[in-house]
Amino acid sequence: MHIEQRTFDFLNNLRLNNSREWFMENKAQYEAANANIKAFITALIAEFSTFDPQINTDIQASKCLFRIYRDIRFAKDKTPYKTWFSAGISVDGRKLDGPEYYFHVEPGNNYIAAGYWRPEKQHLDAIRQEIDYNSEELIQVLEEGSYTIADLSQEDKLKRPPAGYAVDDPNIELLKLKSFIIDQRLTDEELTKPNSLKMVVDAAKRIYPFKKYIHQALDQ
Repeated sequence: MHIEQRTFDFLNNLRLNNSREWFMENKAQYEAANANIKAFITALIAEFSTFDPQINTDIQASKCLFRIYRDIRFAKDKTPYKTWFSAGISVDGRKLDGPEYYFHVEPGNNYIAAGYWRPEKQHLDAIRQEIDYNSEELIQVLEEGSYTIADLSQEDKLKRPPAGYAVDDPNIELLKLKSFIIDQRLTDEELTKPNSLKMVVDAAKRIYPFKKYIHQALDQ
């Protein structure tokens, strides 16, 4: 199982011809690429279920895939289509308010990620509390996957300590985070190889101990 070269070809062509007219004229290319991604996600779900108890084979790939159509109502960029395929894999498909996997296929920008993007306040407080009490375990699970604190997403990181934490807290750089995500980058060439499914699964397994830590913080 792999991502087919024609899937990347479609995305490259879409980037150069991002219009409804072109898309409709090439709908067959889109449907073939979408079917390839959907089959890959189905295979990922089956593999993830073997090591992550939060994932089961009842999860439907169609509920994990994000739509290719962009919401342009309030956007300056009025191009109608995303130039990538992506999926959020969790017990609730792409709509989970909690830790999940995220798979992104885009020419030159492919990755598998896991963690919790922008948790709601109650969950964010719980994760920070877990870090405050148990940062040693977090560092340990990161090391299990050959990651460090520097590999965590810095998106939306606070410039000042969050309320209730001191500026000289030994874990302050972790406590400033507002998302808790690790990603593993993948090249187009890697994803089109026959063994690319195993490559993505192996990357997810490396990140899984970190994802498990986030579940633990939320008593899940």
